[in-house]
Amino acid sequence: MDEHTRDPGVAPPLGNPTGWRTDVRQWEHATLRRAVEHGVRLFNSGDFHESHDCFEDEWYNYGGGTVESAFLHGMVQVAAGAYKHFDFENDEGMRSLFRTALQYLAGVPDDFYGVDLADVRRTLEAALSDPTALEGWRIAIDGQRPTAYDVDYEYAEGLD
Repeated sequence: MDEHTRDPGVAPPLGNPTGWRTDVRQWEHATLRRAVEHGVRLFNSGDFHESHDCFEDEWYNYGGGTVESAFLHGMVQVAAGAYKHFDFENDEGMRSLFRTALQYLAGVPDDFYGVDLADVRRTLEAALSDPTALEGWRIAIDGQRPTAYDVDYEYAEGLD
C-alpha cells in the first residue's frame, strides 16, 4: 500500500472487488476508491467534466505501467468521450476517446474497485458503431448505478 493513497475513512465495498484487501479489511488504495465513487456518481448524473476531473486528479498518484494508472486513464477517456458525445455532439471525438479507453482498460480486472468494467467495455464497444448505446447508460459500482449527491460536487470542486 502506498502511504499517500491511504484513507481509513473510505467505506468498505458491497462484495469483494479487486482492490479490496480482505486480509486487512481495507482498500489497497483508498483514495482511488473515493475518487471512483465520486467519479462514477457524477458520470451517472451526466456531469462528465466533473467525473473526468475526479478520475484525472487521482490518476496523478500512480506511475505509468500500473493497473491503477491504466484504469484511471481509461476512465478519464470514458468521461471525456461521453462529454464529447452529449455536450458537443462530436461522435468522432467520442469514438477516438473510447478506442483509447478500451486499450487502457483491456488488462484491468472486470470488478476493479467495484466498477463493472465488463459492462463499461461492452457499452463502449457498442457506442463505437451506435452512439445511442450511451443513452440512459450508467456505470455500475458495487452492483448499483448511483447518481450524484452534493458531496460529489463538493469533492470535484475541491480538486481545483
